[in-house]
Amino acid sequence: MPSPAPPDSAMTGQNARKSLGFISNAMKHRHNFIQFFAMTGILLLSVRSLGQKYRIHDLQEDTTALKQEQESLTDRMKNIKRGLLDEASLEPTGLFASRLRLLFGDDH
Repeated sequence: MPSPAPPDSAMTGQNARKSLGFISNAMKHRHNFIQFFAMTGILLLSVRSLGQKYRIHDLQEDTTALKQEQESLTDRMKNIKRGLLDEASLEPTGLFASRLRLLFGDDH
């Protein structure tokens, strides 16, 4: 009496027929599969472009914030220089004020 085939081999046969069916189905509807892959590629490129658009927008915001911070720091440096020169001008000899002017590059 022949022994029945193990259940694993039956499943393997069905999977082989199923994958063969998928390939034969793909060959029958080749145009649809090509169109599907092309549309998928276009969708992925669109998503990538959208991500780059928002990244550029974020970088522009960062650039604006950095310019404002630079202006703020420049103003603070000017205020500190002015304060130091004002304090140095109170010295009777004027030596310290002249050294600061040389250091800061002022012509006053």
